[in-house]
Amino acid sequence: MTDSKRDKFKDLRFQLRFSFAVIFGVMALGTTGYMVIEGWDFLDSLFMTVITLASVGYGETRPLNTPGRIFTIVLILMGVAALGNLVNQLARGFAEGYFQEGLQRRRRFQMLSKIENHFIVCGYGRIGQQVCQDFVAEGAAFVILEKDLDLVRKAEQDGFLALPGDASSDEMLLEAGVVRARCVLTALPSDAENLFVVLSAKILNPKILTIARASSDEGALKLARVGADKVVSPYVTGAKRMAALALRPQIIDLMEIVSIGGSQAYIEELLLPKVTQESTCPYLYKSLKDAELRSKSGALVLAIRRDSGAFVSNPTADTRLEPGDLLICMGTGEQLRKLAQIILPTTSI
Repeated sequence: MTDSKRDKFKDLRFQLRFSFAVIFGVMALGTTGYMVIEGWDFLDSLFMTVITLASVGYGETRPLNTPGRIFTIVLILMGVAALGNLVNQLARGFAEGYFQEGLQRRRRFQMLSKIENHFIVCGYGRIGQQVCQDFVAEGAAFVILEKDLDLVRKAEQDGFLALPGDASSDEMLLEAGVVRARCVLTALPSDAENLFVVLSAKILNPKILTIARASSDEGALKLARVGADKVVSPYVTGAKRMAALALRPQIIDLMEIVSIGGSQAYIEELLLPKVTQESTCPYLYKSLKDAELRSKSGALVLAIRRDSGAFVSNPTADTRLEPGDLLICMGTGEQLRKLAQIILPTTSI
């Protein structure tokens, strides 16, 4: 639901609440009026008010005097006006589809409340669509934020969970579960829009990983300044890939297989626990040689990023595993699952 449509829906809800309040007010006025003018008890007064407003055709509860009849005429006119306004607002809601969208919104909210550690994809353009396809191939949970209703419908037709609205608004990010999310990827066409998304996401969840698209060098610099963890320029990346394909085509083919995920191998990250955590790894402080991870799983440890930020490329057999290490491993899906079970028995990929 776009911002303008959301405002109209809020206005409709206000009008409906006001209409119901007016009806209850008229009922209270009618009940009080009959009690004062005719001297009836509460139940008879309420009954007379209800049948008068409902126009069910029942006769008078008791004979009315002249002031009572005049009051009844005024009550009927007020009731017709109040009920007419309520019917008009209900018809408007059904005609413009607000109630259907409200039900869809509630279903989306129920689905979103059940997922966590997911990805939020801001923008379902060409880049966003490819990102989502890769997520599907990897079995990753994700939510799409898109303000273009045509693209929202396309995402839903593709079978994805999409929320219509401005991705840079705090309300939409919270609705998408930014507090529970693993990463926000913003691939909006404008650098300014991507900057606002990163800024909002970092304010709402300072620990979340943010990856942003940049259309210019200046945009990339500003995105990095506001806290984007990774900035990607499709033009620079595309140019480098074209040059690499021309110079080293076989190497690039191999890298695509292992980085994107093919039928032969995958590259995966495995995080070793810290000693302060409840779960422990039996291989902490052991060397790769003593741990025998390669022989037990078949997966290869390509690199290690230490908890301090230091990067160990091409680790040797004597490289020790330390708490908080991020292992970058390569292998088939089965080999990586086996490695994860060996390192952390309760972890699965």
